Amino acid sequence: MKRKSADLSEPKTLAQYLRLFFTGFAMGAADIVPGVSGGTMAFILGVYEDLINAIKSFNVAAVRLALSLKIGELLAHVSMRFLLALGLGLAAAILLLSRFLSTTMDDADGRVMLFAFFFGLVLASILTVGSKVRWSASSAATLVLGAVAAFIIVNIVPAEAEHTAPALFVSGMIAITAMILPGISGSFMLLILGQYDYVLTAVSNRDLPPIIYVGLGAVVGIIAFSRVLSYFLTRYYHLTVALLVGFMAGSLWKIYPWKECIESDLDRHGDFRCLVEQNTAPVTDSESFGLALLLLVLGFLLVNLLDHLQAKENPIFRRILP
Repeated sequence: MKRKSADLSEPKTLAQYLRLFFTGFAMGAADIVPGVSGGTMAFILGVYEDLINAIKSFNVAAVRLALSLKIGELLAHVSMRFLLALGLGLAAAILLLSRFLSTTMDDADGRVMLFAFFFGLVLASILTVGSKVRWSASSAATLVLGAVAAFIIVNIVPAEAEHTAPALFVSGMIAITAMILPGISGSFMLLILGQYDYVLTAVSNRDLPPIIYVGLGAVVGIIAFSRVLSYFLTRYYHLTVALLVGFMAGSLWKIYPWKECIESDLDRHGDFRCLVEQNTAPVTDSESFGLALLLLVLGFLLVNLLDHLQAKENPIFRRILP
């Protein structure tokens, strides 16, 4: 598997631990917002392949080490320091930001600002990650396939569902699979499956049983799917990354900031819920448009700057910064 940045799978310095914590925080913040993927943040911040490898390390060898009580060897085998730093950041974001982001998503102007910033982040990630692909007819076709698949997924109308333990477990499996795919949002998959409001409320209220059911499903799903991703990244790196870039491109439709609701209903609490949205042109003479545009550009430049600081090859900054 090819590496594009410094190996963080075995952090040693405080700076490396902090970088992983805040990377996890960014992933958690992204996954709370329907339409934005934590996997995109992992790609942007240069830990994606380390993350897949670390998750894949939970295998038969890890079980044997655990049963033999070889704790030191086990912790080294599964990159525990890497996963712990990243996981603490992710959990902190979900616990600290779930209520704030939920409130922001309910406010029309706040939603525009939030989506504008993430739109800039994803747009820049398409450029930065795409610049690392060896493009050919087959990789271009794979990109188109990924974009079409993501576009179809993000335009599925959310469903209502029962909140039973099996349903929450399966939803956790599906959502975590989406989370580690750049461009496909785990929270949006929960929305499609009719579990998003229920799970977000459970997190906000520290309601443990639903969180445990979803969490168990997520553990099973991520351990299984990481092996699939690792296989394709190892053997078909450029095609796989082109597919992931396509997923990000297709997701832009969902996180376009300016929308209007064209089909709605009431959720189980009797509150308004938009089922189908339509992208619209922004009102350019409003104050909110200027701020949203500023946040979009800020997000775009931030990702390109972070990419340049890692590899010194960013197409935007390499002629500006040494």
